[in-house]
Amino acid sequence: MRRHLASYSSVLFSTFRSYVVPNQAAYTLKFVELFATEIETPAKGGFSSRERVPFISFVLGGPGSGKGTQCAKIAHTFGFTHLSAGDLLRTEISSNSEKGAAILETIKQGKIVPSEVTVNLIRRAIESSKNHKFLIDGFPRSEENRIAFEKIMGAEPNFVLYFDCPEDEMVKRVLCRNEGRVDDNIDTLKKRLKIYESLNLPVINYYLAKGKVHKINAVGPEEEIFKQVCPIISSYEILNRRSSGKQERANEHDYCNGFWETVLL
Repeated sequence: MRRHLASYSSVLFSTFRSYVVPNQAAYTLKFVELFATEIETPAKGGFSSRERVPFISFVLGGPGSGKGTQCAKIAHTFGFTHLSAGDLLRTEISSNSEKGAAILETIKQGKIVPSEVTVNLIRRAIESSKNHKFLIDGFPRSEENRIAFEKIMGAEPNFVLYFDCPEDEMVKRVLCRNEGRVDDNIDTLKKRLKIYESLNLPVINYYLAKGKVHKINAVGPEEEIFKQVCPIISSYEILNRRSSGKQERANEHDYCNGFWETVLL
């Protein structure tokens, strides 16, 4: 009986729509907005099922690879929100919150901030934003970071930008960026680069195997590097719009059929 009514409701809705609505798409949207009630249903290990799923890109590269500069250009040109894990940690510390105090104490002790802490700061920033497109700069730094991100967020990045830059070039850029005041710390910088390579490359290789990594030659003028980035972002923008459009139409159709079934029952 229920199956028969469901089928009947579908036919009835199709008839109603074609008879009453000359501008079908516009009317249906208004109709759904009028009767729909947003109910947040927690999704399995991630965002609620009625929220728009965030579109995320990891942006990776060593210190001095230029990823921060390129993130600023991408954010400005394509409307992404740029999230830096380091900036989020510093902001939390400066807020004088209990969590911030704990983060500061961890850093003072020379320990690494737990992955879960950083991921939850990223998640909070995403959930509090009105945007749905995010560049996550300099994270994950290790396989542990990656696993924590996917577990807590319940999602992988849509794609990964990897700014590939030779070590000598990165050292030169960092020294110039700091106006030569860290000459006596070159050894420290090189150690940082070695640690970065050992921890970060497994993350890059993991997503490379999944076909998600876009390797950018990070040597040259900023604008020339950005020219490599633009076609990549543009292609995902097109795919994202198409995917969103299909999902909205599917949700609209399912909702309307469900509404008429409820009315008839």
